[in-house]
Amino acid sequence: MPFRVGTLMSLREEFVERASREGANVSALCREYEVGRRTGYRWLRRARAGEPLADRSRRPLHSSGRTPPQVEARVVALRREHPTWGGRKLARRLRDQGLQGVPAPSTVAAILRRHGLLDGPGADEPRAFIRFEHEHPNDLWQMDFKGHVPCGDGRCHPLTVLDDHSRYNVVLRACADERTDTVREALTAAFREHGLPRRIACDNGAPWGNGPGDRYTPLVVWLLRLGVTVSHSRPYHPQTLGKEERFHRTLKAEVLRTPLEDLADGEARFVRWRAVYNHERPHEALGGDVPASRYYPSLRRYPDRLPEPTYQPGDLVRKVQMGGALSVHGHTVRIPRAFRGQSVALRPTEDDGRFAVLFATVQIAEVDLTSSPRGVSHVPEHMAPISPV
Repeated sequence: MPFRVGTLMSLREEFVERASREGANVSALCREYEVGRRTGYRWLRRARAGEPLADRSRRPLHSSGRTPPQVEARVVALRREHPTWGGRKLARRLRDQGLQGVPAPSTVAAILRRHGLLDGPGADEPRAFIRFEHEHPNDLWQMDFKGHVPCGDGRCHPLTVLDDHSRYNVVLRACADERTDTVREALTAAFREHGLPRRIACDNGAPWGNGPGDRYTPLVVWLLRLGVTVSHSRPYHPQTLGKEERFHRTLKAEVLRTPLEDLADGEARFVRWRAVYNHERPHEALGGDVPASRYYPSLRRYPDRLPEPTYQPGDLVRKVQMGGALSVHGHTVRIPRAFRGQSVALRPTEDDGRFAVLFATVQIAEVDLTSSPRGVSHVPEHMAPISPV
């Protein structure tokens, strides 16, 4: 065929126009335009039927591998119910609900994109990170306030406590403030329901800390009397409470998208969502299981009466005065003020003149009665870390 310049469609239209003339040799025209006879006659049939000459889609009318419409509808409905859940969580939750023929998470993500419910090409791709967790439930609880959020004319301070092993949400309370009594009331209710943990981790802020240099507060003293050890995160290292930080992001995305009307509205939202989080929402760190599947209450029950600390024979037991001091062997020993009114023990160490200061089962300081000026022995705050279990 001689060299021709033109678009594919213009050449097809030219072929059809010439082949439609009276006496036209279609076979010769097919050779000239370098197309097969079947193709040439197909173009002619389409032109006579008034159909376009453009290539038709080769996509099959029916696909045996396509997700059934009813399953796709369930995926979309569940996504609208939980707008922040991705393909993995949705697929796992649908299987847990007993739905048959649930597609793979990648297919679920494709369904979401097709319906405009997933942002960006990598929105459902996993992120690489390293997880650390305690071996058993109630070995460690992480506790923190999620800042404060608008609440009607005031502010709401969400208090959250998370079990480190299972990610079970132990406490989610809409609080009006961040005071000691508020936290103590919430923890008491949690202790009565779930028992006592071995340790609670928190940051250095009030009400469980007075800053990096002073980690003893009335709330911490109360927990120590209950036999619950308290540890504080490293200053300016929020990743120490990484599970709490991640929980707060989820709480913000799934619950706090709109302002709270008041504290009652916040508490109602928290109660509903906490049940979903613990019993329905698949957790990727747990292999898609829900936190409730890995959590069980502690065998250490909350006592009816707050126990008094007990000490060993040979310990020097002293009561801390209101000013945060006690007297031993003619020396005045300074103790953190949070222990005022409490009985502490001075236990001799292997070095003469040195004593370990204990409250309950935890060493809170070390005193050297030989190196201090006569009559006064100071306990630096950095000498009094709370020992982990």
